[in-house]
Amino acid sequence: MSCAVAHVIVHKYEKVIFHPSCLESVHFTNRMGTEWTPMMWKNNFTEMWEKELDHTDIWGFQFNYSIQAKLSVEERRRGWKICCHRAYGKFRCGTCSKTWPSARITLLFHYRLRSGAARGTVIMRPFGQACRRCNGDFELPGFSTAEVEKVLLKLIGKIKKNCYGEEEEDNSYSCSSEKVWTKPHESLLCEACRQGICCEED
Repeated sequence: MSCAVAHVIVHKYEKVIFHPSCLESVHFTNRMGTEWTPMMWKNNFTEMWEKELDHTDIWGFQFNYSIQAKLSVEERRRGWKICCHRAYGKFRCGTCSKTWPSARITLLFHYRLRSGAARGTVIMRPFGQACRRCNGDFELPGFSTAEVEKVLLKLIGKIKKNCYGEEEEDNSYSCSSEKVWTKPHESLLCEACRQGICCEED
C-alpha cells in the first residue's frame, strides 16, 4: 500500500501525513542529526502509546506548521487541548550549512479525544531558528531518539490526565534533563520568541 501524502508548504517544509504501513521498515538510531524527521516522531509516538496507555482508542499523529499557541473558543468547544514543551536539538542552515545546537527549541502540540468515535488526534508544530550568519529562513531542528522519547512521554502524560482522567506521573523535569551548555539564546533568530511563546512549558 502506498503512502497517502498531503502537502501544505510552510517556510521550506511540507506537511506530510504518512500511512501507518510506511512506518514498519523505518529504524532510527539515537544519534542526533540536524534534519527534521517527522517520521521519527510519528513512529515513536505509536510505539510508546501502545506501551503507556491501556486503552483501545486509535490515536493519529500529524503535523501542521501554522497552528498557534492559543486555542479559539470554537477549538476548545470541540475538545482541543494544548501543551508546549522545550527540547534540545540541532539545526543546519540550508544556505551555508552551518550547524548549531539549542536547548530552547519550542514544540507545540494540539490534541483531543473524540470519545464517541474512539479516536484521538495529536497535531505537532516544531518552531525553527534562523542562522546567525545568513539570517534567512527559519530552519527546523533535528533530535536524538532519546530526546524525542522524553518529549513524547510528557505529552502522553498530559493526554492520560486531560483525556482519560488518570493521575499524571511526575515527569515535570525539563525535556532536556541533562545539563546542556549552548551559546546564549538569540531571540531575534527564534521563531517561537517572535511569537511570544518561547520556552513557555506546561
